[in-house]
Amino acid sequence: MKLLIAINGSAQTEATLGISAQVVHRAGEPPTVLTVIDQSSDQLTTQANEILSHAREILSIPNLKIRIRVGHPTKEIVCEAREGNYDLLIMGEKQAPHLARIFLESIAVRVAQNAPCPTIIVKGDARPIHRILLCDSGANNPSELSRFTAHLAKMLDGEEDVTVLHVMSQISAGPGIQGKQLRASAEELIAKHTPEGELLGRDIRVLDQPGIHPIPKVRHGLVVDGILTEACNGDYDLIVIGAYKRQRWQHILLENLTRKVLIRSDRSVLVVR
Repeated sequence: MKLLIAINGSAQTEATLGISAQVVHRAGEPPTVLTVIDQSSDQLTTQANEILSHAREILSIPNLKIRIRVGHPTKEIVCEAREGNYDLLIMGEKQAPHLARIFLESIAVRVAQNAPCPTIIVKGDARPIHRILLCDSGANNPSELSRFTAHLAKMLDGEEDVTVLHVMSQISAGPGIQGKQLRASAEELIAKHTPEGELLGRDIRVLDQPGIHPIPKVRHGLVVDGILTEACNGDYDLIVIGAYKRQRWQHILLENLTRKVLIRSDRSVLVVR
């Protein structure tokens, strides 16, 4: 897996490097660490090199690649991710007050929405990733989320619990969904082979690998609230959600849900595209 790690020397840099250190040793090739400066000057270049030198010490990876780009962070990180054909981008988000996060999109959120590859937005401390919450709406290509999640989990140390969550919401439910299905458990949906049950069962089969313990789960109600409540109550280390680009109204709705989870979550989020 080809990794791009974007850092800027802020307080969140340590957490970003901490999360990155959990996967780089099994990535298969040395990662690239990127920092962006807004203009070319000796002083800013020196500061950038100091940031990158610190990353080299923390990650302790032979042949670590380093990059300095000049310009706006959002544009330059996305451009590097596209030009380098990376498989995963990892970057941090500075924690801001709740209202500020709602009304002002961070650089990290904008990057996650526009990056050409899956992106981990690191929030809070660099806690070991052992509990993963995979949120599958069924809008992605078959098993796309679960396949990438399984690949990531196998790069981590130890055993990983992966909860596959589907939120049953009348707003997002497809045509023909009966009221009793909106109240059913994951096990009931799987046993009755409903569309949601087939979705959960498919993900469980993909994730059923050595070192990964998949668990199907259903919540009922508003999608974003269901995801964030489960993430908090289950004390997960990473939330996995999909990104959607097609223009049908369903995908516009789902893209808005992805953005809301990114903004409101208090823990790290992986956006898979």
